[in-house]
Amino acid sequence: MGRTSRKKRSSLANRAIAASAALILGGGGLVAVNVYASAGEGWSGSPPEQTRTEGPRMSTIDCPDVGNELPEVPEQARGEVDRELAAMDTQITDAYEQFADRKDEIAQDPDLAENAVLGPLRSKREASLGRIGTAVERVADRPQGLEGLAPCSLRADEAGNGDGGGDPGTGDDGGQDQGDEGSDGEGGEGDQDQGGQDPDESQDQDQEGNGPEASDFVDIQSVQPNVERPRQRRGASRGTFTTDCGRNQNGKFNPDNVIVAPGVSNGAHHMHDYVGNQANDAFASDDDLARGATTCRNQGDKSTYYWPVLRLQNGQDENDVDADGGGKDQNVGEIQTPSQVTLKFVGSPAGKVTAMPRFLRIITGDAKAFTNGDANANASWSCTGFEDRQLKDQYPICPEGSQVVRSFAFQSCWDGRNTDSANHRTHVAFAQDDGRCPSGFRAIPQLVQRIVYDVPPGPGFAVDSFPEQLHKPVTDHGDFINVFGRNTMKRVVSCINDGRRCR
Repeated sequence: MGRTSRKKRSSLANRAIAASAALILGGGGLVAVNVYASAGEGWSGSPPEQTRTEGPRMSTIDCPDVGNELPEVPEQARGEVDRELAAMDTQITDAYEQFADRKDEIAQDPDLAENAVLGPLRSKREASLGRIGTAVERVADRPQGLEGLAPCSLRADEAGNGDGGGDPGTGDDGGQDQGDEGSDGEGGEGDQDQGGQDPDESQDQDQEGNGPEASDFVDIQSVQPNVERPRQRRGASRGTFTTDCGRNQNGKFNPDNVIVAPGVSNGAHHMHDYVGNQANDAFASDDDLARGATTCRNQGDKSTYYWPVLRLQNGQDENDVDADGGGKDQNVGEIQTPSQVTLKFVGSPAGKVTAMPRFLRIITGDAKAFTNGDANANASWSCTGFEDRQLKDQYPICPEGSQVVRSFAFQSCWDGRNTDSANHRTHVAFAQDDGRCPSGFRAIPQLVQRIVYDVPPGPGFAVDSFPEQLHKPVTDHGDFINVFGRNTMKRVVSCINDGRRCR
């Protein structure tokens, strides 16, 4: 697996894309993403007769996210609970495959959805939820209401266009009003001709119905500038620390996620790019990470940085076409190695920062945001030369000569106690609108990732995702485990608090 050559990519210019993710600073705040609510509670009994030309067209399976809904899980039960949560993801993947294989039959016979897909899935989820309850009950009170999380439903296409998204003519609901450090801020209107394929003609590039689709793309030149720089207060920590860990030129990929599904192979059901620590897989312990080699130039940074790969939807197979996380999980197409990766730690607009604890885990964004909604969505897309325009729920179509930019601004506040939490979110937080951390949290260096791709102009690319998430851009996410050495972390904090720019 690896980067497609420039010559080969140029020959695919009418079948693939260019897009670019933007760099967001400002320490927090999530802006609304136009993700539609779930369609109903599934089918049971004898619903009205439907045909392929009547009623909504079902597009995916929508299940409650048990990991988000669980109360705090005792540390002694967390391993078993994480394994059951990973098993439930596999159950959804298997059910989605059944649904996708029989979508036409289900459109004509909705009872088939309950009998062949939703009913069996509910039974498996009930068993897993029972085991989760038992695992917690061994050391604490059994969680109440777990059984209510078992049923799933089928979700309808919205107007035949999947998730809809913001107004492609204005960029409404597609941006994030946060600062943009490292952006060139050039707005340039330019010629509207993309030199590529009209998005309305890109349906043949869909991943066999799994996405993306035309409505997932928008011409970046039609999006209005929507980025504002954050206000810096007196005493703000204005320095930066940039670590160079490469672009995954050595091709480290796997579909694991040691944060969410430790000890579970293919726990992500999509392929990740890795830079930094080379020991990261599903079975890596903190000690393994501490001993691991790193691609970072500064050997004091053994942190692990990873995110879903980006693929061209050009009909060309990658060598994981028959592998878990790849073709077996509906992720197909040529994996693109970024042309540039910037990993920058920045300060707080409201005060000084304190050191991150070693092995702090942070996930930003939500891999299931298409079905969960946008509450935890936190990735941005743009194009070089247009990074004052940020998209959340659509991929950008970039003009000739512009590259796709994809960026993540991680949570910048820590609870001062925990390196992880049961839902992998509540031990960290975003800063408030005034730049300060919520009560009980302290400011830490904020990781901002900017990933650039040199891909052909036009629609026709997507990030890997869980199969039922249909490769929607709103599902993009990034993962980070801090494995800085103590002295290197001290330098990071000193550079940021002293207002210096360090590399």
